Amino acid sequence: MVLIEEMESLSALISRINTSMVLGYILGFFWCLLHLLVSIMLVGSHLIQVLVYYVISSGFIQKYQNFQLHKLRYLAVVIDSEDAKNTKQVQQLLQWLITIGVKYVTLYDMEGVLKKYLGGDSSSLNKSCSDADEKPVISIINQGNMTIELLSFSDGKEAVAKASSFLCSNYLKGDAVGCNKIEPTFTESDISAALKIVGYGGPDPDLLLVYGTARCHLGFPAWRIRYTEIVHMGPLKSMNYGAIVKAIYDFSKKHQNYGT
Repeated sequence: MVLIEEMESLSALISRINTSMVLGYILGFFWCLLHLLVSIMLVGSHLIQVLVYYVISSGFIQKYQNFQLHKLRYLAVVIDSEDAKNTKQVQQLLQWLITIGVKYVTLYDMEGVLKKYLGGDSSSLNKSCSDADEKPVISIINQGNMTIELLSFSDGKEAVAKASSFLCSNYLKGDAVGCNKIEPTFTESDISAALKIVGYGGPDPDLLLVYGTARCHLGFPAWRIRYTEIVHMGPLKSMNYGAIVKAIYDFSKKHQNYGT
């Protein structure tokens, strides 16, 4: 009797194990199927995107050939520092932007690679400072009909330090001293004015294109992208003329409501 009960218990245990294994196989199959479907969708989406870019580059779609650039006064391009070492691709990118008709471009990479490789032909834009003679801080290149500004991460840190020092200096020079001195309140306009005075104002870009694996602005000066449209373009090695045209065209058709 005991042996029969043990056999029944063992049989029930084996049945539960088999059921669990079958359920695991079924779930695993559906997971692999879902993964395959998502992968197919992503590949299909990428192929369609590449085809669209090719058609745009070939000039078959008229609306991408004659669109207005009045909304795009200033364009910024953020490039991963490793990608920025490929100067031929950077020069090709700039040539495409000239062809499109962009007049002002800010080129940025964190490590200052673009300044090193492209800054040799640059002239510096002098800025005034009320307290001391400051060195030129914004590197400018004039290439054809386009003005190119070169920035790096160190420019942002130096800008914050100099603007803070300027605001503090002005506060300490105030009329009120000691206990009667009023606690300072710095507004956005005060900070913007300080940045311009120390030579780090610069125009706010209307559109920012990011080339790299990271989907972020990689430390581009935050005070200059308060209302900027940001578009991730993928690695620089896979840059495409049609993709740039489409990004600029899409921006030209957008309505930006800045509020009051």
